Amino acid sequence: MAHGRLITLEGGEGTGKSVQRDRLVDALRKAGLDVVATREPGGSPSAEAVRDLLLAHGGDWRPLSEALIHAAARSQHLAETVRPALATGRWVVSDRFSDSTRAYQGWGQGVPLETLDQLERMVVADGKPDLTLMLDVAPEVGLARAHGRGQAADRYETMDLAFHQRLRDGYRAIAAAEPERCVLIDAGGDVDSVAAAVRAAVRDRLGVPI
Repeated sequence: MAHGRLITLEGGEGTGKSVQRDRLVDALRKAGLDVVATREPGGSPSAEAVRDLLLAHGGDWRPLSEALIHAAARSQHLAETVRPALATGRWVVSDRFSDSTRAYQGWGQGVPLETLDQLERMVVADGKPDLTLMLDVAPEVGLARAHGRGQAADRYETMDLAFHQRLRDGYRAIAAAEPERCVLIDAGGDVDSVAAAVRAAVRDRLGVPI
């Protein structure tokens, strides 16, 4: 049985990751693939239990503590959801993965990147994504979208503009350093045009007729 593929969508607040994940999953299923849609933090029963803890306003977490908690949730997510699906030939599309820890806790909050490298080697090992789609938009635009959802803002959405600019810089740096894995996608347009760019990247990189 062929091993499945792992596709991740990354980006700052309001870049449209969840919407584009769902659009991509639908396109892949129409192409005949068996696909699991998931997210981080969360994506498995035990990892979901950590999600509210991380995103709630009440937690006064040190950046390194946040990184460690994300790593613990990711370890559970991989063990309970991602690796079993891939082993049976299913494809997995995740809204966020390990690049988010590097961007948010590393570039955004100052945890040394060498420390995050060590965590990733321990938790992810050889399970890096086959393709990462970096959705890129100006922080001002992304935050306006996030705040316009009509939902209570999570703790990251309430951080200052400088933090969100660092996130964007971090994601761009990751994409530039790993061009064989990452595709930077302009997410400033409408949902349909971004979805078309996402499908084109998957088609070009992974050979899927979508």
